[in-house]
Amino acid sequence: MGKQEKTALGTYLKSLRDSKAISLRDVEEKSGISNAFLSQLESGKVKQPSPIVLHKLAELYGVPYEALMELAGHPIPESSMSSTRSASAAFHRLGDITEEEEQTLLDYLSFLRSRARREGRKK
Repeated sequence: MGKQEKTALGTYLKSLRDSKAISLRDVEEKSGISNAFLSQLESGKVKQPSPIVLHKLAELYGVPYEALMELAGHPIPESSMSSTRSASAAFHRLGDITEEEEQTLLDYLSFLRSRARREGRKK
């Protein structure tokens, strides 16, 4: 994995922490990971954090562990991968949305699924 993925991991972790409005010291207290290490991780200076660190952060932030593993460049067992993504993973990537935005997304998803069903029958 290249440098861009590492930066993506750091940026993602910082956005998760910011969305929960907690400091690096709060994360340190709750996870046992030093705030200095967390700062280096968020800035992309840590090349490949350990799976244990990623597991602690996934639990703390409420995100899929596999997503953090993938962003960090760790191999993910085939049994953990799926052709469909969970709703919680999608909503974590979207961040906070309004009820109106949620309804619009659900309407569009319904449209896409109905179109896929129609196209599947035409084949």
